[in-house]
Amino acid sequence: MPDFLKRLMDLLLALVAAALLLVPIVLVFLLVKLTSPGPALYWSDRVGRHNRIFRMPKFRSMRIGTPAVATHLLGDPASHLTPVGSFLRRTSLDELPQLWSILKGDMSFVGPRPALFNQDDLVELRTRYGVHELVPGLTGWAQINGRDELPIPQKVALDVEYLQRRSLWFDCLIIARTALKVLRRDGVSH
Repeated sequence: MPDFLKRLMDLLLALVAAALLLVPIVLVFLLVKLTSPGPALYWSDRVGRHNRIFRMPKFRSMRIGTPAVATHLLGDPASHLTPVGSFLRRTSLDELPQLWSILKGDMSFVGPRPALFNQDDLVELRTRYGVHELVPGLTGWAQINGRDELPIPQKVALDVEYLQRRSLWFDCLIIARTALKVLRRDGVSH
């Protein structure tokens, strides 16, 4: 699928999703603000296309002062959650602000999940195999095939498979399977 067509589809879908999800977005914003001190949004430095760093918003599910590392690297992730953090992660509602990143063009609906700025091993492998040429996504092939449970080489192998197979049909399949996984709460970090 040509890049301009994917971008156009991302823009249209993000505008429709933002309009449809406006009320839940406002409610989650208020829920986070009312249940823990600090801002409702957490801006995470992420690695985007061509390894450019961008700031990606999420609803804050962790307490202020939690180290900026992948959740699975925290000794006891549950101890860092806000009162509503587990709920936000289980339902993937913490991801809703990423519609902003899609509208800006930093992200797409489908692509490899953007690495944290300090995940050097993941960034290096993605660069070696050309995955860094892709716009990162809200969801992706690796996301629906194991998410955080995957070792980095396996995650990158799935990202490479997406790079080779990407098409409108494949993106639609990934979005549909993502919706099923969210509804079933499969592979969600708590």
